[in-house]
Amino acid sequence: MSELQSAEAVVLVGGKGTRLRPLTLSAPKPMLPTAGVPFLTHLLSRIREVGITHVVLGTSYKAEVFQEHFGDGSALGLELEYVVEEVPLDTAGAIRNVAHKLRERDVMVFNGDILSGVDLRAVLDTHRESAADVTLHLVKVEDPRRFGCVPTDADGRVTAFLEKTENPPTDQINAGCYVFRREVVEAIPTGRPVSVERETFPGLLASGARLQGHVDTSYWLDLGTPAAFVQGSADLVRGVAPSAALPAAVGDAIVLPGANVDPGAVLTGGTTVGAGCTVAAGAVVDGSVLFDGAVIGEGARVERSAVGANALVQAGSVVSDAVIGDNAVIGARCELIGGARVWPGVVLPEAGVRFSTDA
Repeated sequence: MSELQSAEAVVLVGGKGTRLRPLTLSAPKPMLPTAGVPFLTHLLSRIREVGITHVVLGTSYKAEVFQEHFGDGSALGLELEYVVEEVPLDTAGAIRNVAHKLRERDVMVFNGDILSGVDLRAVLDTHRESAADVTLHLVKVEDPRRFGCVPTDADGRVTAFLEKTENPPTDQINAGCYVFRREVVEAIPTGRPVSVERETFPGLLASGARLQGHVDTSYWLDLGTPAAFVQGSADLVRGVAPSAALPAAVGDAIVLPGANVDPGAVLTGGTTVGAGCTVAAGAVVDGSVLFDGAVIGEGARVERSAVGANALVQAGSVVSDAVIGDNAVIGARCELIGGARVWPGVVLPEAGVRFSTDA
């Protein structure tokens, strides 16, 4: 009998992933192929690994994609249920929207675009040992100025929720993983957008509720941008970030079945080569994600980039810190660097985009 038997999970996967376009034009962000499987698979596998089996997905954008892929969850040893958010309800509203599916005392809530190495069992232990109403995973980061900060007292109780500031009083930030007592979820207002950060948590603090922090320095990454998405995938492949769902052993690269990689090509840095891809002789693919069916031509170089399904990067091209949409064609000897994004189906002619003059 699992010690987490009286806990269940909610995963919020409703966002449109606009910062990740054009990758998210064809799939919701949590379903993007990450180290060989949809990103959400990694999170669900970690939830299952600690003994939680009932998971409710709060969906919205392209909601049908989740159910089509995961079904009832039995393939992962889970019981999955789905609740579609018809209008945007913000973070707390989305949690309240799934309350009718909940049945356990403690509810672990996850943002579906966070890659984390936190010990989930330890978070739940902190929640129960402190008899908290809500427990927040707080991660220490080197530069907290980009985030809202969450200070705690000597007993680990949360004392405030602070907006982004140039001089943050603490290096602890909200890591997007919580444990709620179910009554707290049921007390969130219905029928309108509600934010956990701006309304629910400050309101609980003001009412004297116990909000507990579980503070650690574990691996943590918000996969909201193309650079972070590519980094997260590479970190999973290399074993820097934990997962129970990798389709192959950790290492420099994962090559999925049906891919054709020439012996003269170099794969490194946690690269993923999707099913049916082709990587030609002399090509170098470093720390990148090749979606299914992508083709990398002779001598091409792809670094820290995502190349969409069935896209073609022709001979001698350089794709660095860039995103190539599905079915796009990057002509020979093009150079795409520094955040370039090519939309699906776009065709760039030979040497049509360059940053250097030696065409």
